[in-house]
Amino acid sequence: MKLFRWILAIVSLGLLGYGFHVAMTVPADEAMFNVQRIFYYHIPAWIMTSLCFGANLIGSVVYLAARNKRPTLALRADAVAVSTAEMGVIFCLVGLVTGSLWARYAWGIWWTWDERLTSTLILWLIYVSYLLLRNFSAGPQMRTISAVLAIFGYIDVPIVYMSTRWWRTQHPAPVFFGSQGSGIAPSMMPAVTWNVYAWMAWALLVVSIRYAVERRQQQIDEAAALQSLHAPAPIEVTS
Repeated sequence: MKLFRWILAIVSLGLLGYGFHVAMTVPADEAMFNVQRIFYYHIPAWIMTSLCFGANLIGSVVYLAARNKRPTLALRADAVAVSTAEMGVIFCLVGLVTGSLWARYAWGIWWTWDERLTSTLILWLIYVSYLLLRNFSAGPQMRTISAVLAIFGYIDVPIVYMSTRWWRTQHPAPVFFGSQGSGIAPSMMPAVTWNVYAWMAWALLVVSIRYAVERRQQQIDEAAALQSLHAPAPIEVTS
């Protein structure tokens, strides 16, 4: 596993470097000029946000389904859930920041309470609250409650995607699976594609490390719980 992480680290660094090179050397957009290069990171950030939160959803569902009959599988799924949630929050924040930078040039403002932007901010806050619950709660019900929160929180992911179809927003139409004329321009495709690969490799690296740390903490907690159960009862001394 350590060898896998070292290989993944080298691959992700190489892809990040090459992705940056491609993003900076493709021709500038005719309308947005160099500001358009933000999209070479903005679009991959949202793709990875969806993938990470999707993995968190799967991990949460598996945990709830297996927690009574297959506790080891449940704990592994819970470790996947919390690890991918952390990465999803990071990617979602990157998407919000890069979107604001683009909006400042395109719209003349950093932020507007547009349906797409508002629902995305709510999505970020939901998963931040999920992580706060994980970090500041204790007891056997913490994982169950956080898994339920993750399942309900994921409902906002399709709402974010469909917001530009359901409401008239300032945000551009969906890039993927949108209406006629949607999609990525051929000149943008290499930069977007390579950065998707780069951020996917980086996410896998960080999630694998975070997963190992979480599993180790679970094992420490289990050992401490077993030790407390088998510890001898204190002897009362009477005078």
